[in-house]
Amino acid sequence: MSARATWRVSAAVMLSRVLGLAREMMFAALFGGSRWMDCFYLAYKVPNLLRDLFAEGALSQAFVTTFSKKVKSDGPEQAWVLANRMMTLAAVFMGLVTLVGIGVAPWIVELLTSLSRSGESARGYNPAEISLMVEMVRVMYPFIALVSISALVMGMLNARDVFGMPALASCFFNIGSMAGGAAIGYWMDPTWGPRSLVGFSWGVVIGGVAQLVCQFPALRAVGYRFVADFRWNDSGVRQILKLMVPAVIAASVTQVNVLVNAMFAYGVGEGAVSWLSYAFRLMQLPIGVFGVAVATVTLPALSRAAINGVGEDFAPTLSKGLKLVMFLVFPATVGLVVLAEPIISLLYERGKFDAADRLATAGALRAYGYGLLFYGGLKVLQPAFYAIEKRWLPMIASLIALFVNIGCNYVFVFVFKWGHESLALTTSIVASLNFVFLYFAMRRYAGDIGTKGLGVAFLKVGVATAVMAGLCLAADRFLFIDLSGMAVWEKGLLLGAVITVAGIAYLAVAKLLRVEEIGDFLALVKRKAGR
Repeated sequence: MSARATWRVSAAVMLSRVLGLAREMMFAALFGGSRWMDCFYLAYKVPNLLRDLFAEGALSQAFVTTFSKKVKSDGPEQAWVLANRMMTLAAVFMGLVTLVGIGVAPWIVELLTSLSRSGESARGYNPAEISLMVEMVRVMYPFIALVSISALVMGMLNARDVFGMPALASCFFNIGSMAGGAAIGYWMDPTWGPRSLVGFSWGVVIGGVAQLVCQFPALRAVGYRFVADFRWNDSGVRQILKLMVPAVIAASVTQVNVLVNAMFAYGVGEGAVSWLSYAFRLMQLPIGVFGVAVATVTLPALSRAAINGVGEDFAPTLSKGLKLVMFLVFPATVGLVVLAEPIISLLYERGKFDAADRLATAGALRAYGYGLLFYGGLKVLQPAFYAIEKRWLPMIASLIALFVNIGCNYVFVFVFKWGHESLALTTSIVASLNFVFLYFAMRRYAGDIGTKGLGVAFLKVGVATAVMAGLCLAADRFLFIDLSGMAVWEKGLLLGAVITVAGIAYLAVAKLLRVEEIGDFLALVKRKAGR
């Protein structure tokens, strides 16, 4: 696994996540934690679920695994034939799924809002909200087909060791969805009322087109030419579909849980869906930047190391990936949890987003943070099972986790009467249990994957993170006393200084403790600075 490739992908995904955050900031300023924003987020959960499932989940993992082996065993030309068959199949099948989804949108919304009409804390049935959600679901449903084809393009490029443009593709989605959505939304309702959210729904589709089309030049550069091929009775196609069936369940568990959480949150009260969504966006920053980046570069290497069973390079590659995720995600997690309020205040607290929204969003972010490290590890660990064709274990683990999630949500909301933070906490519990189960299962197939080394690395990274956390706690207590009364520039300046000092302290302690991954990081920084 190339450290240079990992950091390149990290930079691209960082830009994408920053643009995604800018999109959330725009929503927060325009709509705050309103019931109409809840409607948009709940309607968006359907295409976004499939976006995460296909773009970073089952389809990508199954395709990259099979395509990489095809290139190595039969050469690039036969691999392109397989790609054409999968592209044709995806276009036809997802096109039909889109048509069906548009037709059954009222039933989809009925399901999404069903939990809000049960229990003592029921929010109630608002026909205006339901009507708006049905319209937005119908508008956004074609995004599912676009993102499925985009996932295949991404897989082809990753398998040919092209990582930059696929990682940047989400940037084009965010730019297209913001610019297109804002323009159409303002045209539909200049006062930024509920109808403007339909415009932002169209923006999602515009962003999907941009995400797909931007990758075409890179795809052409690696030698791919699309030719419709309906001969789907092919061993490679069957292998991809076999990998996908369990992977769809396994890779989507967190997103399915987020959807279930949103369904429960819609019944908790006004603003709950929005607060969870704003917090989840911040949680995705370290996951998207580090977890997905490491996984993207690791998967092709793991697939090649498992051509004829579990090769000698498999366990070291997997262990290296997990250590790198730990080194990057652990301090980011602690920083988000400790500095939750000043970060949220800086990014969101303006317009219709007030101090009450800030406190509610911070509570959700802290609850999400407890499982962030495990969530990042899953991004590397789950694909490893597909590489060695043990795809059923992640599926079983995810099914168990899904039932745990639903059970915990029901108990927390309807029995204990806890608020929206408990729904975020459930996501952390599920991610933690899922990772632990899969880690010990992998040891059975890959042997020793460096558990002792991972434990030592965890202790070292933990000490460095503790030093960083102490600095962040002191800053939170003494510098960010009156967040609502501070100017934006003041919050930004102080927060930037705190993060910089804390980051330097973390790296210094990690260097002192001889954390292996610090070498890759510092070498890359020196190379970049020398250019």
